[in-house]
Amino acid sequence: MNDSAFSGKAARSSRRRKTATLAGAVAALLVGLTACGAGGDEQAEKPAEGKASSGAFPAKVATKFGEITIDEAPKRIVALGWGDAETALALGAQPVGASDWLPFGGEGVGPWAKGMYDKKPELIGTMEPEFEKIAALKPDLILDTKSSGDQTRYDTLSKIAPTVGVPKGGDMYMTSWEKQTEMVAGALGKKDEGAELIAETEKKFAAAAKEHPEFKGKTITVGSRTSEGFGAYVGGTGRVDFVKRLGFVNNPEIEKLAGDSFSVSVSKEKLDLLDADLTVMAPIGISAKEISDDPLYKAVPSVKDGRSIVFDDKDISQAFATDSVLSVGYALDKVVPLFSEKLK
Repeated sequence: MNDSAFSGKAARSSRRRKTATLAGAVAALLVGLTACGAGGDEQAEKPAEGKASSGAFPAKVATKFGEITIDEAPKRIVALGWGDAETALALGAQPVGASDWLPFGGEGVGPWAKGMYDKKPELIGTMEPEFEKIAALKPDLILDTKSSGDQTRYDTLSKIAPTVGVPKGGDMYMTSWEKQTEMVAGALGKKDEGAELIAETEKKFAAAAKEHPEFKGKTITVGSRTSEGFGAYVGGTGRVDFVKRLGFVNNPEIEKLAGDSFSVSVSKEKLDLLDADLTVMAPIGISAKEISDDPLYKAVPSVKDGRSIVFDDKDISQAFATDSVLSVGYALDKVVPLFSEKLK
């Protein structure tokens, strides 16, 4: 997925048609793979690193699509959801296939997860994953906890292997890093380890908020610009949840416009909607200068007053966007000082 603030109904409809067409092909491929047997694939016999909790299986994970049961500790994991691969790595697993959403290239994860793979995974498409490629990896678990929540996508994946899809209320990439960690940990039989990761990360947020009382109650706009235009993120999304944990309040004018999507479009004629005590923007598929040099953007009151940040460091921007249990710690280290400097 291009991390765009703007995804259209036509694109979603097209994905559903393609997914339905591929479902039949996947079913046929699965028959062939079953007939061939497991073969001598050494990787297929290698369990996920780290040990599952005693008596953890069969594991059950609640999702939008019902309760999913994983009978045995998974050995071949395909991580498709936004941040699912990083979350699995944080819990000691080694996905054999993964989607690279932002994209990072290489192993498909950010620098905060560098070196965590023993072997590079097979990279899978994002919004339109190659179902045949997934089936060929012979997974025994598919993670898709942070994705569109599309029913046809889930139905197709679940024909390949047990699939942990989005939680209730998690459609359109609205799954929080906490819920994602909880679900992935449950599927891996590592609930205790997942709870520890969440608690450690929450402590980091609490410490940052305590160190920066100037954030408390301040309004903030968290937005982006693509080749299509400006947008701002709404409550319930990773970026907004991140800043709220630090004490900020999401721009009330943007919240009034919130719909079912994770963002709202902001036309050039209404760029004053981006005004807040602090305005934070990220370029997506364009240069940072295309935001900071835009005359209309420069006219926004918070921008004129010097209370704005345009991320020009790709790693910072991507850490802020990834919103996984690994990336949020990196983002805290990098963006909190930037926020504080602008509000002094």
